[in-house]
Amino acid sequence: MTILANAADVLRCFTSQRLELTLTDVVALLGTPKSSTSRLLRAMRDAGLLELAPASRRYRPGILLFELGQTYRRASTLLARADDAVARLSRRFGHTGYVSVLDGADVVGVAHHEGTSALRVGTPIGRRLAGFASSTGRSLLARRGDADVRALHPQPLRPVHPASPADIDALLAMLATVRRDGYATSAAEANPGVGAMSVAVGERQTGEEVSLCIVYPLATVSDTEREAMLHALLAEAAEIAALVEDPLAGPRPAPHSAPRPLAHKAA
Repeated sequence: MTILANAADVLRCFTSQRLELTLTDVVALLGTPKSSTSRLLRAMRDAGLLELAPASRRYRPGILLFELGQTYRRASTLLARADDAVARLSRRFGHTGYVSVLDGADVVGVAHHEGTSALRVGTPIGRRLAGFASSTGRSLLARRGDADVRALHPQPLRPVHPASPADIDALLAMLATVRRDGYATSAAEANPGVGAMSVAVGERQTGEEVSLCIVYPLATVSDTEREAMLHALLAEAAEIAALVEDPLAGPRPAPHSAPRPLAHKAA
């Protein structure tokens, strides 16, 4: 079990900013002995989990991981439906859409559709974000009870943006708003100048939960367009929730007829 845990730690070293790693890089990131780390990397390479980049001694994720990722996407009915929904929204409005999942207290994008608008914004797939400080994360955390949310955050929150909740009580207040409204929004928390709106759904049979998200440039999208996107996002999520028998699904409130601008909502 330790070997598997160590291999998982190595794989977590790869990010959208670290596509390839040397032995020295991994040792520095994990603080593990060079000799045992070298043996582990070779074993992972031999098993197909890693491969060596051509003409270098740098490791990168192996083709097996890509194949497993594709299998994961095809095996999840909920993910497939969410992916289709986000694709439709992205084509309709021209903005990038994401499907994300919660991993512990972090949120991770697992699928995306790039927008067609002249100004494209977004976050690379696989990049981890603090769930409490993103609309996707808050939409998923809102499906948990307050006690579970507290358990996921045993340490004080470390917000990196003024719009993010400063402490656990502020987070719980935000999540109460998300539960009431049926959606979460954010403004410039994950990326400067970028707004986001997210709705989470879950499948009764498997217990899977995903968040559907649309991101857009705050400076060029009008309140009217944001409202249209939100209505469409809520409609897509409601349809999925009915099909997968979302255990938390209830009547999803439509956005208020005259809300304050979505880009500035705290939730």
